[in-house]
Amino acid sequence: MSKINTKGLALSMVQPDPLPGSYRHTNKKITEIIDHSLKETEMVLENGFDGIVLQNMNDMPIKQIASPEAIAYMTQIGDAIKREFPDQILGVLMNWDGVAGLSVADAIGADFVRVEHLFTGVEVTSAGLLEAQCVEINELRKRIKSDVPVFADVYEVHGVPLGAKPIQDAAWESVHEAFADGLFIAGKNPSESLELVKKARTKVKDTPIFLGGGATGENVYELLQHYDGVCVATWIKNGDMKNPIDPKRAKIFMDEVKRAKGAVSGV
Repeated sequence: MSKINTKGLALSMVQPDPLPGSYRHTNKKITEIIDHSLKETEMVLENGFDGIVLQNMNDMPIKQIASPEAIAYMTQIGDAIKREFPDQILGVLMNWDGVAGLSVADAIGADFVRVEHLFTGVEVTSAGLLEAQCVEINELRKRIKSDVPVFADVYEVHGVPLGAKPIQDAAWESVHEAFADGLFIAGKNPSESLELVKKARTKVKDTPIFLGGGATGENVYELLQHYDGVCVATWIKNGDMKNPIDPKRAKIFMDEVKRAKGAVSGV
């Protein structure tokens, strides 16, 4: 994503059905899962979004280290999406393994990897403790000479950080000590998200910051006055990720995104 203008980007999530080997997987073949993911990606792009973040969210419960089969299947899905839609922005998010995520992203030529929960610090989640992987991720980047940008969550909203520092200090550490290229920051509601991003900007003024959740057609205009981009999921699917995208909601959302881009650029 370092080669792409991040200002005003609107991304949506594509979360494939549970992959073979995961607890919730039934009898669906990987070819069927790929076909469904391609159709969903096409729907995202038809509704005007700039791209997607591919996440194996439906494989939960997941501990910190991704299984070999999850890495293989996510690579297969991501490669199919990249080949079918080469010009769209494609991010990769592996639950909850940033090393695996970077491996998949680099293998398929993705535009960025999102490292959720565990780039720096320690967090308590439903699967237990997740510990920082910034050392291992940077070692991998160096070893394979990857130029895939790493976007790291700071205090992901569904985890409980241990020894939490002020958001601006945690954001500074993620960029200047752990070498993230960009950040994802979100609060429990839009007003908290705005408060957090404003504080973070005091220490990481020029770092791209994305909102990972909570954007709606009603608030995305205001949010994009402070965030570089947003990633939306449930709002454009009427509150449930299992639903197809609602074109009416998607149009409302993207109209507001375009309006925000115009306001930021002065057009």
